[in-house]
Amino acid sequence: MIKLTQNSKIGITIRPVFLATIFIFLIGTMSAQTNKSQIYQAYIKGDMLAWKSIIDNMQAQEPKSIELRLELANYHYGYIGWCIGSKNYDLAKKYLEKAEQNLSEIEKSGKYASNVCSYKAAFVGFQIGINTYKAPILGPKSVECAEKAILLDKTNPFGFMEYGNIEYYMPAMFGGSKSKAITYYLAALTLLERKPEYLKNDWNYLNFISILANAYTEVGNYDKAELYYKKVMTIEPEFSWVKNTLYPKFLKKSGRK
Repeated sequence: MIKLTQNSKIGITIRPVFLATIFIFLIGTMSAQTNKSQIYQAYIKGDMLAWKSIIDNMQAQEPKSIELRLELANYHYGYIGWCIGSKNYDLAKKYLEKAEQNLSEIEKSGKYASNVCSYKAAFVGFQIGINTYKAPILGPKSVECAEKAILLDKTNPFGFMEYGNIEYYMPAMFGGSKSKAITYYLAALTLLERKPEYLKNDWNYLNFISILANAYTEVGNYDKAELYYKKVMTIEPEFSWVKNTLYPKFLKKSGRK
């Protein structure tokens, strides 16, 4: 007969709980990877209906961990930017409200402070994109948030990306500079490429390279622009935005074939 000691009884009690915890963790990890992969596929295909469906499903999950909210903030960031670019301001407002609610919960947790500031800078920028008359009031706040993001974590690529966006979209008469934007975009891409988790099936990586290539096009540095367009098309040959929009636009503007 096998005798159970006090310790063995404790082991029998704890083991199912431990296994259940591991199972929940694995399910959460698998779900995050599925979301990431689905967003990536939606991005390269330009399928924003699919993108919307993914973030709606994530938003409906309860309870939401801080990590899920942070992931969702990133996907909201991409979707709202697309809405504004498409001049669908009502939809942009609706999803910006959801994004700001999630960001508020992340901020309350005290975690990911640099990322919180990066997204704050972006979301304030979105408010300006929706209501341009607010630029004089909200512009300095966006700058302040981007600067704080960089100060809090100089290895965070998103802080540099947002400061680059501020320089890019701010009118020159107010101090904006596309050349300065490129400096920040380059820093953002360099930092992102030091993080292996962003280098495979991640929409942010393609987005960073594409934004940099487009900025080089806008300032007339066609050699650099072509270098980065070829880089992104080597990584993802079927990337619709670059293949069908940005690269043809570059070829026409640069006179290259």
